[in-house]
Amino acid sequence: MPWMTFPALDALRVGGIAHRFTLRHPEMDVNEERQVVVERLWSWHRQQAAEMGFDPAKLCIAEQVHGKEVAVIEDVPASPVPGTDGLITNVPGLVLGIYVADCGAVFIVDARTGACGLLHSGKKGSELGITAHALKLMAERFGSRPEDLHVQLAPCIRPPAYEIDFAAQIRQNALDFGIPASQVHDCGICTSSDPTRFYSYRLEKGRTGRMLALLGRLA
Repeated sequence: MPWMTFPALDALRVGGIAHRFTLRHPEMDVNEERQVVVERLWSWHRQQAAEMGFDPAKLCIAEQVHGKEVAVIEDVPASPVPGTDGLITNVPGLVLGIYVADCGAVFIVDARTGACGLLHSGKKGSELGITAHALKLMAERFGSRPEDLHVQLAPCIRPPAYEIDFAAQIRQNALDFGIPASQVHDCGICTSSDPTRFYSYRLEKGRTGRMLALLGRLA
């Protein structure tokens, strides 16, 4: 299957929470700049949301500017949310989406309330502490407590293929917030390790596709 899920999130018994991480499309030509390939993959990515049980018209996307801003999503935005690299929501029926091709996609689920968040955290976002910012915002807006939160890091580039271990920074942000270590999960996969499964910006020198992380709570 050209997508994967994570056992730690599959194991959660929160009403209606669904997630998916798309892999490399087996046939799509992606030897282009980002905007072109994202447009080429768009209909397939919307289909992935539909297969999960969501209305594909309710797919919410961030602009992704390599910052730390996180938007609270209460309804479907008309376009990618400007200036943001993270989205959080507690509204059933909305599905959050984040594109990555070496950067980390960070899934956050509140097992008590069903609130969730999805972040784009590469070198810059991790240095700026986007995970810490998102967790604080979830606590403020949704009453999320550290003991109820689960964090999952998707495949991303890692040492020795990349000089900075931003996966470790993401994990430390979660631990510093007070989330139990047993609830902070990392698949440990490097996106540069298998170009037949993953897109890698560094390995393919910028001309490549994007995986899409998807997370939401079914209505």
